[in-house]
Amino acid sequence: MIGILALVFAGLAALLHVVIFLMESVLWTRPRVWKRFGVADQGAADITRPMAYNQGFYNLFLAVGAGIGVVLWSVAGTGDVAGRTLLLFSLGSMVAAALVLTTSGAKYFRPAVIQGTLPAVGFVLTLSA
Repeated sequence: MIGILALVFAGLAALLHVVIFLMESVLWTRPRVWKRFGVADQGAADITRPMAYNQGFYNLFLAVGAGIGVVLWSVAGTGDVAGRTLLLFSLGSMVAAALVLTTSGAKYFRPAVIQGTLPAVGFVLTLSA
């Protein structure tokens, strides 16, 4: 049961990071998106677009790692070392990124919690399974 919960949380964390990728790398110039990230205006969004594009791909790569880990662990069962290892690395990296975000200022605490909660729970459950 713990293994199934770990996979669910890992899958949700991967999905969240795909959404973040879409916002940062595909939809960044839309006011609804850049305002969500605290960008002041369209000019600032245009200037920060290359940075957001790159950052979005980091999120996508973490999501892909977690997704592959979920698949490997699901197919082979809880005895699959590669799937668990990939999950722990990907989820741990997501949690670490969320912790780094908290060092950027108090206004980033809420986004860090949003970004880090699902992978943190998935990480703990994966260790426990």
